[in-house]
Amino acid sequence: MIRVLVVDDDQGLRKTVSAALRNTGRFDVEEAFDGQNAIEQFEDKEFDLVILDVDMPRKNGLETLKWIKAKDPRVISIILTAHATVDDAVTAVKEGAYHYLSKPIRSEDLLEMVEKALEAQSLISYAANSAPIEAGRKFIGGNAQMQKVFHLIHRLSKVDTPVLIRGASGTGKELVAKAIHLNSTRKDEKFVAINCSAIPENLFESELFGHEKGSFTGADQRKIGKFQFAEGGTLFLDELGDMPVLMQVKLLRVLQEKKFTPVGANREVPTNVRIIAATNRPLEKMIEEGTFREDLFYRLNVIPIFLPELKDRKDDIERLADTFIQKFNKEHGRKIIGCTAATIKAFQQYDWPGNIRELENVIEHAFVMESENRIDVNSLPEKFLETIGLTPKQMIIQQEAGSSAADSSEELISEEGGIIIPDDNLDFSKHKEMFEREFILKALKMFKGRINQTALHANIPKKTLLRKIEKYGINPKDFYLQ
Repeated sequence: MIRVLVVDDDQGLRKTVSAALRNTGRFDVEEAFDGQNAIEQFEDKEFDLVILDVDMPRKNGLETLKWIKAKDPRVISIILTAHATVDDAVTAVKEGAYHYLSKPIRSEDLLEMVEKALEAQSLISYAANSAPIEAGRKFIGGNAQMQKVFHLIHRLSKVDTPVLIRGASGTGKELVAKAIHLNSTRKDEKFVAINCSAIPENLFESELFGHEKGSFTGADQRKIGKFQFAEGGTLFLDELGDMPVLMQVKLLRVLQEKKFTPVGANREVPTNVRIIAATNRPLEKMIEEGTFREDLFYRLNVIPIFLPELKDRKDDIERLADTFIQKFNKEHGRKIIGCTAATIKAFQQYDWPGNIRELENVIEHAFVMESENRIDVNSLPEKFLETIGLTPKQMIIQQEAGSSAADSSEELISEEGGIIIPDDNLDFSKHKEMFEREFILKALKMFKGRINQTALHANIPKKTLLRKIEKYGINPKDFYLQ
């Protein structure tokens, strides 16, 4: 459940906003009566979203926002403002707030903005392949390289410099570009993606800058190019290394002078577009060979983002698999709760040449084939299993190992109430986590996914329960209708 803090010294408005969120059934809402009270609550609890008034006693909205962003930059902030304080709200957006709403607040406007804000937040987490920050300090499920990516996304969304994203195919370069755009001041304008490797060389200039009617054979009407179409927004140039050298010269000029000339025109068109480029090509080597311009490289490479391959961050595979499982549960109307231990072991043995995109495809294949509530090795693609050398006999062994790992938690508690530990497996950490996960699953099922009731009746501090839910990749929404 999404955790929200509503902060306003106007009790009536605070209650109205809180009720609108609670009535959706998706939000766990807390309230604070001013900025200082909000900070006190943040010291003890974790929130995904804060809805914050500007003009408040003790600490105003701007001061509170700065404190929250310093503690946990992941938290999405929406500002509430009266007409007289719109300037302050605009300042808050520059300081990192997602957007602002002017009073009086309409519930439908509020909920629409909340959805957009959460979409932007979700995309950042997904693109960085890391879960939200835990206790405002570190990422769950992200190695050191991905933590760096997450912080770069956050920083680059607050400035307007060109960005160069580098990484192998399937590592999520376009997702990173979208995350930067959706969290920037250009988020309300277009995000336009163009694949440089898919454009014939003789049409490249027309595709980017447009052309006038009759400017070349077949130009039977005037065409608007991608730069004009993306005006005010972001233009994402994927596979930049495949751009012809002549077009590299023209792109560099646009970056430097902020204007371009359509094909066949005698006028220059000003442009206000942010460029984010991506490539899996070795640009430094291409510069030496003369196939990529050094001046364009340095113009784009101000703050580069390097995305590691999945084979170099296998500690993230289980968390990524859970992310795709949640995605496909929604798309296919399933309630798969995770992967068996045998499946995770198989994932760890594979080198993932297609990176995250390949993992997503394997999970979706398993959704079609799997009839149980956990993805097992027998539902994985045959080619995948052959690559890691699993014969039919080995698959049975892996499947049984996975089933025993998944089901052993059902046998952890004896009829007398004691915990049964197999004599041949004295792994304390493994069995402790197994017990915790199954206990939380049963408690959530009993109280239909309601966090507050589960914490109260299961005698688990709410903060601890939320942390464990994140750790084990549990989605409380799966229990709402059970």
